[in-house]
Amino acid sequence: MKTTRIALILMSVLFTNKLLAQDVIEEIIVTSSFIEQNLDQIHNPIHVIGSDELASMASQSLGESLDDLLGVGTSDYGSAVGHPIIRGLGGTRVKVMRNGRVNRDVSGLGADHPVEIDFNNIQQIEVVRGPSSLFYANGTSGGIINIVDNTIARKDFTESDLTVGYEVQSVNNGNIGELSYENNFGGLNFSLGYRDTDFENFEIPYGAIIHEEHEEEEEEGHHEEEEHHEENPKFLPNSDSGTESYKFGVSKTGDWGYLGVSATGLETLYGIPFHGEEHEEEEGHEEHEEERIFANTDSDSFNLEGSYNIRNNWLLDSVDYYGAVTEYSLKEQHAEEAHHEEEEEEEEDHHDHEEGPTEFKNDASEFGAVINFVSDQYSQKMMLNAIQEDVSIIGHEAFMKPSDNREFSFGYYLSKDTGLFDWHFALRHDRISRKGSVAHHEEEEEEEDHHEHEEEHEEEVDKFKKEFNTDSLALTLNRDLNDYLEMSLDLARVERAPSAIELYMNGPHLATGRYEEGNTNLQIERSRNIDFTLAYQQNAFFGSMTIFQNNIDNFIYLADTNKKEKKMPLAEYMQKDAQLSGVELQFGAAFPFYDGDLELSIARDSVSGEFNDGTYIPRMMPARNIFSVNYKRNTLEFDMSLKDVEKQDEFSSKETMTKGYQMLDMRLTQKLVTDSGRVVQASIFGKNMLDEVARNHTSWVKNEVPLPGKNVGINFRVTF
Repeated sequence: MKTTRIALILMSVLFTNKLLAQDVIEEIIVTSSFIEQNLDQIHNPIHVIGSDELASMASQSLGESLDDLLGVGTSDYGSAVGHPIIRGLGGTRVKVMRNGRVNRDVSGLGADHPVEIDFNNIQQIEVVRGPSSLFYANGTSGGIINIVDNTIARKDFTESDLTVGYEVQSVNNGNIGELSYENNFGGLNFSLGYRDTDFENFEIPYGAIIHEEHEEEEEEGHHEEEEHHEENPKFLPNSDSGTESYKFGVSKTGDWGYLGVSATGLETLYGIPFHGEEHEEEEGHEEHEEERIFANTDSDSFNLEGSYNIRNNWLLDSVDYYGAVTEYSLKEQHAEEAHHEEEEEEEEDHHDHEEGPTEFKNDASEFGAVINFVSDQYSQKMMLNAIQEDVSIIGHEAFMKPSDNREFSFGYYLSKDTGLFDWHFALRHDRISRKGSVAHHEEEEEEEDHHEHEEEHEEEVDKFKKEFNTDSLALTLNRDLNDYLEMSLDLARVERAPSAIELYMNGPHLATGRYEEGNTNLQIERSRNIDFTLAYQQNAFFGSMTIFQNNIDNFIYLADTNKKEKKMPLAEYMQKDAQLSGVELQFGAAFPFYDGDLELSIARDSVSGEFNDGTYIPRMMPARNIFSVNYKRNTLEFDMSLKDVEKQDEFSSKETMTKGYQMLDMRLTQKLVTDSGRVVQASIFGKNMLDEVARNHTSWVKNEVPLPGKNVGINFRVTF
């Protein structure tokens, strides 16, 4: 096997991933922010994944679909959950957006909560690395990910398009069906989308699950790696998932601009592969083998979007405006709790079995406008934005009291080509209010003999209203050094207010296996970022090098302690100055080959994160080498990539080393256009073809929840 891997690596040095190729994306329009431009006019580090690539990716989560991009990784928790990480930063430092607006779910409240995105009828995914464009969202010291669809059409549909797609996967006996329709009736543009997915428990390589030793066992000397509890199931229990989603939009366009409304809905049912060890220590309960633990999500969003052209005014060109209302809920429970809830047994029985499921809710509304100014000399825009979020957690795993979050933002953008430099400047001011409370529980000493009458103690609750004013700015300078060499310099200072979870968390968080405590004394996090890029392209050869450094004062992180709370390890939110630095490299060549075009490339990314005291930031991405081959002949395209993930031996005191692995993926795609105008696209794909035991170091449950094993399948899509 080792010889095979070496041969594959040597062969795969002849690589390009189409997603990384420079000439493929030059005519793509980036719409992720209020700044809509051609990609070749933007010199920020941007990746764009088109609809054809997305249709044949065989991805089950947003993080998985982005994991092969330079500087981008994922923190997974089974097939349904994949939180994006950019240059070592995740959480609220990376904003996931839909058509330029931040996605309002509860993914930030738990490592086992998915980023709720409907993959149906997506035009493209835009990834901006680093804080280079502040118009996107506040606090984005890591970057943004924007999912663009055409649910609200900005231009009239010229013809009717009906697209039907279907996909099967072997690793989970998965099935995906989707349908989208676009047409213009009586001057109105109508868009409709529907998607249904069904994934069973996914296969894993032999010996992929490892349960770490408990402290008691370590004290007895059972701490050697070969004596860890290992399981060898063929499938990972509770790794199944299923979704059902819809999109509907209608718009009207004209010389005056456009106006549209849309409604989207997404429901997900997914298993949670690992959920702490809470049952093992309960009296009278034995550990449940393959206990069913699952979550239901329900999301509904209503959107209004439009633009009004003024143009005859000497100062103003146009005004873009939008509004969105989102209702999101996630209900997490055990199978026995669901059965218990249906039977509605008496109160005594409920007391014996806790309070049933836990429900996470986020009701949000957002309104804003962008004013575009007239000028032949430069591009100038002003942004106003207001957001309100009501977040609540109800149930026996309610580790945070309800919180009310309000944000008001003002932004300004200026761009100009001086001849010497093409430069872009952005600044924003954010006023943020977070109202919440923290409950304090006084634990009583447990006695062997329980009192006949338990005394109920009212919990003490401290209420808080924390207000923050943040100011951020960014400057990008770009210059062509000669006909084939280009340089770009990005400077940014980004301020991020602490999130509600970082401030007010106080309770057992089974997804991380810890009792987590927030910190109401947290200060504003300040990031100073610099990255420098050189890009080269001459004849068949191309390459790029980016060096970046991010100094963060008051870096907020969840720190493990040596204490315990309610029989769980205690973790507290703390602040410490930190520094992240890294390199992103890519070089390759493109040339004719056997009546087609062959592109070859080698890429590498690495990031290191340390606190100023010399200790490492927890769960940092390991270095990776990406080798691929892309061959295109007429309508036939072949992709092969080998992602060599190195071991992560830079870890915090409460972590363990993560071994490296190689992920070999292949895809063969045929696209045909019939005489009647039908577009047929069929793909055969294979992922993790070496059936590697792979773990993400960024995952909270890397040992218990490995990545899926070998996966082969077929994707088919027809447009009428």
